[in-house]
Amino acid sequence: MKTTRHLLYGAILLAHIACNNESNNLTIAEKAISEKSIVEFVKEIGSDKFLGRKPFSKGEKVTLEFLQERYKEIGLAPAIGNSYLQDVPLVKIKGTVESPMHIDAHNSMKQWEVFDDFVAFSRQMTPINELNHSEMVFAGYGIVAPEYNWNDYEGLDVKGKTVVVLVNDPGLYSGREDFFTGNAMTYYGRWTYKYEEAARQGAAGCLIIHEDKGAGYPWSVVVNSAAVAKVYPVVENDYADRCQIEGWIHANVANQLFASLNQNLDSLKNEAKQSGFNGFKMDAKATMQLHNSWQKDVSHNVLGIIKGTDLADEYLFYSAHWDHLGIGKPMNGDSIYNGAVDNGTSLAWMMEIAKAFKAMPGPPRRSIVFFAPTAEESGLNGSGYYADNPIFPINKTVANINNDLMLPFGKCRDVMITGYGKSDLDDLVKKHAEKQGRYILLDPNAHTGMYYRSDHFSFARVGIPALFARGNNDHWEHGQSYMSEKEQYWINNCYHKPDDEYEEWWDVSGVAEDARLLFRVGWEIANTDAYPQWKAQAEFKAIRDKQFQ
Repeated sequence: MKTTRHLLYGAILLAHIACNNESNNLTIAEKAISEKSIVEFVKEIGSDKFLGRKPFSKGEKVTLEFLQERYKEIGLAPAIGNSYLQDVPLVKIKGTVESPMHIDAHNSMKQWEVFDDFVAFSRQMTPINELNHSEMVFAGYGIVAPEYNWNDYEGLDVKGKTVVVLVNDPGLYSGREDFFTGNAMTYYGRWTYKYEEAARQGAAGCLIIHEDKGAGYPWSVVVNSAAVAKVYPVVENDYADRCQIEGWIHANVANQLFASLNQNLDSLKNEAKQSGFNGFKMDAKATMQLHNSWQKDVSHNVLGIIKGTDLADEYLFYSAHWDHLGIGKPMNGDSIYNGAVDNGTSLAWMMEIAKAFKAMPGPPRRSIVFFAPTAEESGLNGSGYYADNPIFPINKTVANINNDLMLPFGKCRDVMITGYGKSDLDDLVKKHAEKQGRYILLDPNAHTGMYYRSDHFSFARVGIPALFARGNNDHWEHGQSYMSEKEQYWINNCYHKPDDEYEEWWDVSGVAEDARLLFRVGWEIANTDAYPQWKAQAEFKAIRDKQFQ
């Protein structure tokens, strides 16, 4: 009995020593995360030398050389044989609307002007895409969501027709957190999903009715986006399975259209939020023509890896996109859109985490991939290509931790989790944030759907639990109003502008603190047997579950 007791005490003591040793090792490794090196990295990659880091440009070549050299310095191995680079075939499509859109509604003709009343584009790689007296069908929110027992297309014949749908999802304005996800947008509310679903239903066209809050941005953003060429992954069928026309219509002309059909759009919005709402054929037809031209080229994702030990065939991804907007319209005499914050700070964050992993006495059990995708700014194209053409098996990729646009205003008390409640990664962040004396904050602008607008979403949509978390709203010394003012200043003056440059007043202590936090989160993920899981209500859970059946 005494011997058994001694063995038990010995086992407890060894476990305690091992736990203390790991804690000490993590504390030492964290010291590799340096504000000074974050500044040095961002000053370099955000300099004019990189020409705004636009894919397919001289700036891409300089950027790839720089990132590969940094990966080598840190000690990351090439993730693709002897190479750090994954080719990403992309196509740039420029669409030109040749004339107004003509609407024959209730036997009266209406003429919608491009940019003022509507915008249109097409992924189909054919010279001419058109709607020719295409019957219009109102399909509510344009959503098919089995987990919510919701199907806006049930009983509707939309094949070869043009569907008109509402922006966002039925949870917006519902006042109910148990309905979809309340004001927090689900993927079903994203415009990308609505075009995808319309194509699956066989529609020839899909037009989304714009409104500022539902979209998360004003009409001017829609117009600016539509006015430039769009970049997509190259696919074998040249997007023949997509709608011929995708687009947006201004709320004003949408209201006028429905009024001419003796319908009230505001009333329809309320009705469309009710389960069992039936869409209907509109007494209207649309006619328009769009000319497409396109150019194919190849950009590159950058991937370095720390090989694991006994679970080396399982992978945790950190990610931060490398691209920005290149050289564009001059503003105040400057035409280089440097992207120091978007996304230089996040690249620096990822590099510091890599340094911390390498500073540990030995590698983690799982392999860690440090992923710098291309073409995020044009629609998550680099990460999207990887998700569809993975180097490592999707069902062996346990999680993704992504960051984007980390503001240089100092430490924050909050850790803002965009898409909070989707996976148990949130619980790990909370656990380690509390050790830093910080608290979890839900994204205060969750209705804008930011969870679907950065590279973590490419992982999520193929079932991999994905996290987007950073301090953003509650400055440690000056509080929330200070951070709100600073963030708004940066958005108004620097976001997607040449003024997104490094400044000597920057305080990157918050970027470093977030690197320490998410290093700790990643180390725990990399050294446990369990896989992070989606929460029951997450729209990606069913995708993940199928991978393990």
